[in-house]
Amino acid sequence: MLESILWILLVGFFIGQIARRLKAPALVGMVLAGILLGPQVANVISPDVLAVSDALRTIAVMVILMKAGLGLDREKLVQQGTVALRMGFLPATCEALAIALAAMWILKFDFATGLLLGCIIGAESPAVIVPGMLRLKSLGWGVTKGIPDAILTGSALSDVLLLLVFSLLLNFLAQGATASVKLPFGITLSAVQLLPLQIICQIVLGVLLGLVTARLLVLLLAKQNWTQNAVQDSLVAASLALLLVVLAEKFPFFSGYLAVMATGFFLIELDAPLARRLRSGFDSLWIVAEIVLFVLLGASIQLQVLEKTLVPGLVILGMGTLIGRAIGWYLSTLGSNWNRRERIFLLPGNSAKATVQAAIGAIPLAQGIQGGETILAIAALSILVTAPLGAWAIPTFAPKLLERGEVDPTKVAIARRIIILAAVDTSPLATQVLTKTADLARRSDAEVIVLHIIRTNDPHGVEHLQEKTQRLLADIRHKFIAIPGSIPEEIIRVAQDYRVAEIVMGKRGHQSWDEVLVGSVSQAVLESSPIPVILVEDDRIGN
Repeated sequence: MLESILWILLVGFFIGQIARRLKAPALVGMVLAGILLGPQVANVISPDVLAVSDALRTIAVMVILMKAGLGLDREKLVQQGTVALRMGFLPATCEALAIALAAMWILKFDFATGLLLGCIIGAESPAVIVPGMLRLKSLGWGVTKGIPDAILTGSALSDVLLLLVFSLLLNFLAQGATASVKLPFGITLSAVQLLPLQIICQIVLGVLLGLVTARLLVLLLAKQNWTQNAVQDSLVAASLALLLVVLAEKFPFFSGYLAVMATGFFLIELDAPLARRLRSGFDSLWIVAEIVLFVLLGASIQLQVLEKTLVPGLVILGMGTLIGRAIGWYLSTLGSNWNRRERIFLLPGNSAKATVQAAIGAIPLAQGIQGGETILAIAALSILVTAPLGAWAIPTFAPKLLERGEVDPTKVAIARRIIILAAVDTSPLATQVLTKTADLARRSDAEVIVLHIIRTNDPHGVEHLQEKTQRLLADIRHKFIAIPGSIPEEIIRVAQDYRVAEIVMGKRGHQSWDEVLVGSVSQAVLESSPIPVILVEDDRIGN
């Protein structure tokens, strides 16, 4: 089993990076790695790992849904009114119905079996859509109108609806008759009549349990301080979120995935600093979870069952997306402030299939439903076609179809390369400047540019400064630059060229060329630099 995990992590990571360097989404490489490592080709993944692949995928989906909740913006959702709610029901419903009708026509399925296929294919993939939408939010695409937030919320609600209908249809087809439930006062309802109540119950209880879990996390992690660092915060939060998913499987009265997403959402409202720490922790967890999720997804795809259903499967997928889902998108955004280009973005931004299809695609076949093998084949085909396309299309078309707005760093993690510039001379004050820079760089995991402006011919002094830089910044990625020129102008020019976040410099010097970093120079940089400047006082003054 240990060897299989090593294969999954290493091969999945490197093939994913190869795909990224070829300008394709990393998940394409990870799915391909799963196909190569899985039983279809190399067969190097242990059966024990494959046996627990559903559990591992569940953990990965929990991580990405928690990330989604921690990235939601309440103000943007309120601004959208009913758009997010409609997107949770109309596109999925219309696609499922379109696929059902197409399956009746092309595959000669009855309506119930066709709708079963529609529920499987219509479900959206959080593993593709959530990272894509969070990245758009971090870059500002569509954030003014809350488009990523509406897609995230609608995706979670649509999966709740389709999974409930899927369970109902599965019982109906397996038993050959509708089940009924007896309620108090002699009332008897069929499973179909009970479905709206189940949907409301799943959503309401999921949101309430998310609120309770968020309050519990705030109590444990922020008020009573049971943890000492961000890693422990993330461990506790992930464990409680996974507990919600496990409880939902045992007691299917609420949506575990919706409860996880709601937990993250309410954490932002209850304790924004805690939410920020958890956002960073779940970002780190997702690095590993993403590899496991998509490699095991690829390993679960049965290539041999695709041959007979390739062409009809593509036709059914096309009809479901381009007709059914398109109608749902139009109805969802009717009366909203979305323009035509933003509505068109829903095609690449809200169509990817992966995790749900991998989780439930084989269930009809396992339960002996007629047409189960065809259902499994089309589910696998939907993953192979839409997951790579969706992961590629979201970042590709967002700049072309969406407007760029201001990023809210309190709602989403902004990943960027941080660079600090240390302007130093050959005086003893350079040690204090470099020490301060090193402290700042370690806190923010930043890189450092050490800049020395040459004003006199002093090769020995420059060499000594380089040695001092190497010693004080030994554990920090840094670059030493020595150039001639005017000190204030060159400091600002280099800072802008390297897009540094801060400039650190001394306030006075003690060499014969005292004017190098005396008050007049530091004052000139302060007055003309658009970049924040940190001045380091000479602690030897007055001694």
